Amino acid sequence: MSKKPIIGMNADFRDANGDNPSFTYVASSYYDAILRTGGIPMVLPPVEDEDDLNQLLDTIDGLLLVGGADLDPRRDGFMLHPTVRLLARRRENFDRLLVRMAEQRKIPVMGIGTGMQLLNVSLGGNLSLHIPEDMPDALPHRDPIDAAHRHTLEVEPGTLMERVYGDGEIRVNSMHHMAIDEVASAFRVTARCPDGVIEAIESVRPDWFALGTQFHPEAASASALDVRIFEEFLTGVTGEIPQEMHLVA
Repeated sequence: MSKKPIIGMNADFRDANGDNPSFTYVASSYYDAILRTGGIPMVLPPVEDEDDLNQLLDTIDGLLLVGGADLDPRRDGFMLHPTVRLLARRRENFDRLLVRMAEQRKIPVMGIGTGMQLLNVSLGGNLSLHIPEDMPDALPHRDPIDAAHRHTLEVEPGTLMERVYGDGEIRVNSMHHMAIDEVASAFRVTARCPDGVIEAIESVRPDWFALGTQFHPEAASASALDVRIFEEFLTGVTGEIPQEMHLVA
């Protein structure tokens, strides 16, 4: 019996508040998606020492970057927008270190929501800080009343996203106000909302399997088809992805 791949996961972090201690937590939907598709999830605590993180990374086969609040745009040279809800500093410090070291080690990575945005900024891209202002003609990408808000998706041919969805109308959940603006050179866009907002990216580097989705294929509002993205990720982690599907610049 072959061993299942171990998928490391970052997690959210909440600072201590009064008598309430600080703690790390992660939505069960992320690790349940990994379990359902043949992996073993392992939560990575927000360590600060690079040697400690290297030792942790020695134990995993792939990395899942979960969603959450917003990255601090000031760390990438931009002003803070009033709509930005910042991640806890300890989480963001760890997440940025984690992505840098995972990329150096060529660990397969999947980023969801904020995780995809982090992949992009870590490799030199940038973000639109508030879609309604930056793209006033865009469709609604967040409904404060309806957590299951969805919009259609247009996928690029010859990509992992096309392999997941095939032909026909595609609708995915949408719960974000930030989005990728300029795409890092390490990635190409593989799916968009019809209004142009970037919804998925994949690595163009043949030595590094990485992908990201702005939508949430792990969430309760996801479709059965969305879950296949995790299957494709696990296939990439185990090195069984067909060679012709490795994207090149």
